[in-house]
Amino acid sequence: DSNVECCSCCVRTDESCTLYFLVCHVAQVHAASHHDSQYNRPFLESFEETPMLVAVLTYMGYGILTIFGYLRDFLRHWKIERCHIAREKEEQRDFVPLYQDFENFYTRNLYMRIRDNWNRPICSVPGAKVDLMERTSRDYNWTFEYTGRVVLDVINLGSYNYLGFAENTGPCADSAAEITMKYGVGVASTRQEIGNLDRHEELEKLVAKFLGVESAMVFGMGFATNSMNIPALTGKGCLILSDELNHASLVLGARLSGSTIRVFKHNNMQSLEKLLRDAIVHGQPRTHRPWKKILIVVEGIYSMEGSIVRLPEVIDLKKRYRAYLYLDEAHSIGALGSRGRGVVDYFGLDPCDVDVLMGTFTKSFGAAGGYIAGKWELIEYLRSHSHSAVYATSMSPPVVEQIITSMKCIMGEDGTTIGCDRVRKLAENTVYFRRRLREMGFIIYGNEDSPVVPMMLYMPAKIGAFGREMLKRNIGVVVVGFPATPIIESRARFCISAAHTKEMLDRALSVISEVGDLLQLKYSRRRIQPSLSLPCDDIVFEDIDD
Repeated sequence: DSNVECCSCCVRTDESCTLYFLVCHVAQVHAASHHDSQYNRPFLESFEETPMLVAVLTYMGYGILTIFGYLRDFLRHWKIERCHIAREKEEQRDFVPLYQDFENFYTRNLYMRIRDNWNRPICSVPGAKVDLMERTSRDYNWTFEYTGRVVLDVINLGSYNYLGFAENTGPCADSAAEITMKYGVGVASTRQEIGNLDRHEELEKLVAKFLGVESAMVFGMGFATNSMNIPALTGKGCLILSDELNHASLVLGARLSGSTIRVFKHNNMQSLEKLLRDAIVHGQPRTHRPWKKILIVVEGIYSMEGSIVRLPEVIDLKKRYRAYLYLDEAHSIGALGSRGRGVVDYFGLDPCDVDVLMGTFTKSFGAAGGYIAGKWELIEYLRSHSHSAVYATSMSPPVVEQIITSMKCIMGEDGTTIGCDRVRKLAENTVYFRRRLREMGFIIYGNEDSPVVPMMLYMPAKIGAFGREMLKRNIGVVVVGFPATPIIESRARFCISAAHTKEMLDRALSVISEVGDLLQLKYSRRRIQPSLSLPCDDIVFEDIDD
């Protein structure tokens, strides 16, 4: 077919579109036009609407839980309810209460019912498979007891081990062990005092080379890389434009900075441009003076949605309105791009167009900590003004060595193709896993190339049920609900790894399908059909008749 429907009000031809996909009344699928020429590859993201019946039943489920929760609180007050675990002990009455009746109502009456799905202790390397310590609870998940039994070889679909470098064998483990014997584990000082090792200096040069920028600086904690550096970059009289789904570390850093914060709709360039235009036209409130700085803060991959930032469009807006851009590549560095250089590499852009490149070593590199990279002047400023740089203890030597070795593998500087093979394997696993889930009828969020795969559960009772049923079948998954997601958009979040074999993924998909049938989770009203007229990586969606 030579015509492709791009929105509800127009039809474009093949010649004017490089991205092919249909927008159904139950889905939102975004595209970039050919004449725009900002994208060098198809940019496909899908966010299927919640079916009306599912939304109604989900609200009813929360309503029933709320009614029974208040009823149980009433019965506890009159000492009719025998279970008083959710209340303060008599001997603690004179202290500040730990559980406020209203503020912690959700925690006491829903979270505690399904708390066994989180904080599960593992006793192995968090690789493609893990070993879990079995535990039980006698008081409705308020406390746990370990049985002494270990659940072996659980397929791990929850860890951020995108490239499989979280391992206890191989070149990374060997290098970390060797450096531990030489330097020890701890540095016991800050970088500005006597905790600056030659390995720290080498790592920073390697990170700058890896990203293609002038300079870089590393920090011992990924969360603090955001929360402690943003306040050093902006302050009073500055404006931060933040995506509504930005990570908590970015939100905290923005708040600590004292800057004015305005939020734009997720990945919505019209919303961002409107805020930029208003900021330029009106300036600061009351005085209408120009803003000292305007900083756009976005992420590479959004960890709850599986979506990828529309970086070419963000950079275009940033240049047009002369703003600064802060890009958090915590999940995208190593996991995107043909060379594993992150979302900048994925879109084939110039890293110098991003003013502040931030990323973490906790995911694709199997280590800990984070980095800030950019121009030499920026990094030198942060060395003396960043709280995380001045006051925090230096990164542990074996952690540094883990990062150096894994990064050299990705760059091919180790003399092997291990890194390139893993980057390619991750991309293949991601496309395969996402496609199979859609074929089964699940609602999947995010970009086709994102290794973060959210699968919608919706109803509160199914959050805990899905996690437990999967674990019974030796599959470890992460389930997420309110307040980490909107109240009716509870989900399971799968993280795909290059360490997963096709057999592992097929086994996991088979179990997901089985549990999906058991819990009736196949909500999608779309059916995937292969199209001969489209490239092999594209898919066409059709409505399924009710």
